[in-house]
Formats: sequence, C-alpha cells, structure tokens
Amino acid sequence: MLNYLWIPFLISLSKELSSAKAHSTILLPSDRNDDSLTLSLSIPRCPGPYPKLNYRPVIGILTHPGDGASGRLNNATNASYIAASYVKFVESAGARVIPLIYNEPEDILFEKLKLVNGVLYTGGWAKTGLYFEIVERIFKKILEKNDAGDHFPLYAICLGFELLTMIVSKDNNILESFNATDQASTLQFFKNTNIEGTVFQRFPPVLLKKLSTDCLVMQNHHYGISPERLEDNLELSSFFKVLTTSTDEDNKVYVSTVQAFNYPVSAFQWHPEKNAFEWGLSGIPHSDDAIQVTQHVANFFVSPRIIPYTESEYDPVTAEIPLVTQPAKQLEVIV
Repeated sequence: MLNYLWIPFLISLSKELSSAKAHSTILLPSDRNDDSLTLSLSIPRCPGPYPKLNYRPVIGILTHPGDGASGRLNNATNASYIAASYVKFVESAGARVIPLIYNEPEDILFEKLKLVNGVLYTGGWAKTGLYFEIVERIFKKILEKNDAGDHFPLYAICLGFELLTMIVSKDNNILESFNATDQASTLQFFKNTNIEGTVFQRFPPVLLKKLSTDCLVMQNHHYGISPERLEDNLELSSFFKVLTTSTDEDNKVYVSTVQAFNYPVSAFQWHPEKNAFEWGLSGIPHSDDAIQVTQHVANFFVSPRIIPYTESEYDPVTAEIPLVTQPAKQLEVIV
C-alpha cells in the first residue's frame, strides 16, 4: 500500500524537475558550441569613446556663504559650503566636482573656471555683497566662453534662478514674494512651449505628462517672479524662454523653469537635486517618477553628448585642484 502512496509524489517531483530543466536551457555564450559564437567574437562589441567628446567632465559648484547650519558647524565669517545633494546630483550623471570658493583669491577662482566644463549655482539666501558680485562675474565669463564657441553649460537652482533674474533684468528689486516653502508641486508647461533642445527633451512621454499631473518636484523658496513680470521685462523676455510655471500655497503662479534662447543656461526655481538625495523635509517627493526626474535633469547637464572635450594642458586631478570626494553633511536652506 505504501508503495502506491509514493507514486503521486514521484510524478509531482518529475514534473518539477522537468520544469526546472526547461527553465535552465538558456545558454551562456561560453556554453555554446557553434559557429555563431566564433563569428560574434570577431566583431568589435565595445568601440572606443568618440574622441571629440569629453567622457570625464568636471563641474564647478559655487560655494555659498556660511556653513548652512547657522554657525553650528563653522561660525567663521569667511566660511562657505556646498550642500551634499548638489555634489551627488552632479556625480550621479558621471561628472566630478570642483568647489569654486566664492571668497577665495580671484586669480585662483577664475583659474579653476578654466578647468571645468560647466558651473552650477546652488540654493541659499545671499543676494548682495561679494557673493552676488562673484555670481555676476562668473555668469559673464560663461557667456563669453559660449560666444567664443566653447559649449559651457550653467545650471542655476533656486537662489541661482533668482540671482540670474536680477542680473539679466538689471533690476535687483524685480523679485516678488511667494509662499512655496517645503512644497511638492507640479510643473505646468508654458503655452506653446517647444521642449526640443531643453532639459525636458529626453524625458519619456509618460513622465513628461506626469510632471503636469503629479507632484514630482520640490519647491522651497520665498521669492520668485510671475510670468507677467518676466514677460514685461525686455531684458528677461529676450534672454530667457519660459518653460514651466508652478503655483504656490496661495494659488499665485510663478515661473519655475527657464532656458536661455542662445546659451546653454537653464534655471530652476525648484530643486531637481532633492528628490534623490535629501530627506530632511516632508515636501520632498521620493517616488520612482520623482527619482527619474532628478536623474534626467542631471544627465542633461553633464552628458558627454553636450559637453565637448576642451583641450587643456591641465587636468583637475593632476593640477592639485581639490575635487569634492566626501560631501559634508546634508543641510537645508530656504531662499
């Protein structure tokens, strides 16, 4: 009787083994023994990098006054810092980072500018004094580089957006008050917007649509500019194309993304770096779609396809310029 009881078990086991065997019939290249393998090995699979593009880009990030922690980390009057998320943001797209220390000797600062392939202005609060002057001078250098044929991109985030608005408009009082602190928001594409050649051009269509319906970006600012005021300012409207707008907690609409018409200059009132790399504020979205937004924005900035190789006798590593390799503790700043 017991022998008969084993029969169903053995049949079931036989089926499982047959199924496992069927799933294991996928052969690795080394397991194959046919002419197609020899043929495939004779064809180069990994061509070298395109020689006219830079696959080792370096981005300069301008430091911000203070320590980002109200003096708890460093209360020296000449202290400056870069929040870790900006470094990680740039590195996530395959670039290295050189800190452009805003108050270091100008000959050193502008020598560093020759060694980088692009610049990032961070968020913060400083809108006057030496910091403002250095932001303006670097911005003019960036325009000069591009006018001379050197594709040299600039990303300006939050405070960076606001400073460029002031500099380009030639009006230090042009900003308006908005209530957008620790707020997840959508991005509404401006009327008749053409995203070709902009930061949004490589977004998958589904993700592009979700930007307008889901809260995938983070706002953290007290100031900004309305579409009407930007359009009314001839300097701004002739320099920047409005890509998106957003709405604050009081339902006031402000410009959230712009791109220069004739330069690789993109400015974000929102924070593309926060989704993937910051956890201190409740309004930061961390969904899969939000992380994709961060990555697509970073990729557009430092992609070797848009940053040509620049001949130079220096390499930032061998020139003893310190690269950022261990970012400081993440800090939150509202502007």
